[in-house]
Amino acid sequence: MSGVSTVFKKLFGLINSIRKIIVNLVFFLVLAILVVFIVAEDEPIIVPDQGVVVVKIDGILVEEKTWVDPVDQFVGDTFGSQPEQPETLLSDVLRSIEFAAEDERISGIYLDLSNMAGGGLNKLEQVGEALLDFRESGKTVVTYADYFSQSQYYLAAYSDSIYLNPLGGLMFEGMGAYRLYYSELLEKLKVSTHVFKAGAYKSAVEPYTRNDMSDEAREAASELYSALWSNFTADLRDLRDIDPRALSGSLDDLQQLLQENNHDLARFAVASGLVDELKSREEFRQQMIDLTGLDEDEKSWRRINYKNYLTSVELMTPEADDDVDQIALVVARGTILDGYRKPGMIGGDSTAALLRKARLNDKTKAVVLRIDSPGGSGFASEVIRQEVLELQEAGIPVIASMSTVAASGGYWIAASADQIWASPDTITGSIGVFGLFFTIEDSLAAIGVYNDGFHTTEIPVLDPTRKLPEAAESFIQQTIDKFYRDFVTIVADSRGMSYEAVHEVAQGRVWTGARAQELGLVDSLGDLEDAVIAAAGLAGTENYKLIKVEPELSARERFLQEMFGQAMVLLPENSSPARLDPIQQQLMRIWSDLQISSKFNDPHGVYALCELCPVN
Repeated sequence: MSGVSTVFKKLFGLINSIRKIIVNLVFFLVLAILVVFIVAEDEPIIVPDQGVVVVKIDGILVEEKTWVDPVDQFVGDTFGSQPEQPETLLSDVLRSIEFAAEDERISGIYLDLSNMAGGGLNKLEQVGEALLDFRESGKTVVTYADYFSQSQYYLAAYSDSIYLNPLGGLMFEGMGAYRLYYSELLEKLKVSTHVFKAGAYKSAVEPYTRNDMSDEAREAASELYSALWSNFTADLRDLRDIDPRALSGSLDDLQQLLQENNHDLARFAVASGLVDELKSREEFRQQMIDLTGLDEDEKSWRRINYKNYLTSVELMTPEADDDVDQIALVVARGTILDGYRKPGMIGGDSTAALLRKARLNDKTKAVVLRIDSPGGSGFASEVIRQEVLELQEAGIPVIASMSTVAASGGYWIAASADQIWASPDTITGSIGVFGLFFTIEDSLAAIGVYNDGFHTTEIPVLDPTRKLPEAAESFIQQTIDKFYRDFVTIVADSRGMSYEAVHEVAQGRVWTGARAQELGLVDSLGDLEDAVIAAAGLAGTENYKLIKVEPELSARERFLQEMFGQAMVLLPENSSPARLDPIQQQLMRIWSDLQISSKFNDPHGVYALCELCPVN
């Protein structure tokens, strides 16, 4: 026994030593951060004369960044790790372009789209329109890439000049979405799937009940994606003189173009008018030096990252008068869940708290609710809508401004606003609800496990290990139907429409913003700026400032954000994030699908979620 005891003592000593080393490392890391934070002097950001602002979009364009703990973010930046899906704040990009247009020090903009992953057609349009305004000032916009994805090229098309690597290329694959269907798998696993829905086009649960797309889902997808693709190609034709065959979507046209250019994708891009010239990286670098002059320190062209540029401009911008009226901006981005959630998801309680905070501010004259959400919990959606009603009761008008997606629960929280604004390409509607529940009683029986016991009432207990009685299924379906009727009634009362008229365009059907306006579900077409102007008009004010309503941080969060936020400024900029390969993307998609029963926490188990809508 003494030998065993000795071994365990040594093992414990080793573990204890490792623990002390880790604790000491963390201690000295934090100490180093504090020393740097105390002694570091702010280095001035120098905007190069006749330099170019580099607008580098990493990941997806978003209305609001997902919350990341400051410690996690600092450690990730320090050791070079990157989030699986980086995010770029849309408002930062727009403001940097707007400032650069009026800045005599800036000669142009370079779009770096190599790691852009999209973010919604309406967001790309907003950036594009800002670039067109920038070009109106007589300055140039240039884009270079080794390869363009479809969304990257769409934004590049707003440039004066587009350059491509001689070994590069681009391809338009069109718009649409494919889903994985698990019905046969669930049958083989003997998992019972219980689906309850209201709305003929509400197909979010189809992957768990079918092995293919239903006719209704195909019809809805066809109309939605065809409209978006039509808008996409029309914009490109307006921006550039492109060979119609390159945008036809015909494989024969594509093969003919490639054959005419010796099957060289880069030459095909030039011949089709998609890009202006082919240049190697060094040739492009020399061209940019000719445009801006040589930066002696960097031995390259004069440039400044848009984030640093924005910081330098904002430091010189005087604060707005605190006495002016305020238009409150509340951003609702992500899936709608019950309770409190950090930015990047919509919590029924947390988003309602932001609306309440705006209402209790005496300077608030109107509220703009900016929505980018496919929906989620029906209960949480109603909690948010009730706060919209409280604002109106207090005499504060509310404008709902739809971004890329405002469907299902995303439309629910917009429905009662004084006005609803959307972009022509917004994905909206999907007025319908569903419930989904899995039981594994047959799976357990197959391995000899059974569930039995006693209960005092006939009220169904939703136990995944027990068979769901037919009476319980009927009971739950009636609850779903009631929720749907409530949803349609809310829309009808808010929009001044009859129940029948709303039901006709509801049933889970998805629409573009332009079509939704024709159907009476949206008042006007425009972006966030248009919605803010409309809100000011309803409030009767011309002298105002837009204030984003932020969630309150805890004392710990404020301290860590201040400390680590300042320290991160001193770190060198990370290299571009690694892209997920197709297999990783598909595995993440499967995992996301399989988690559907645990993603949501609606107390009634009722969800208003758009199945065709991107989450981001």
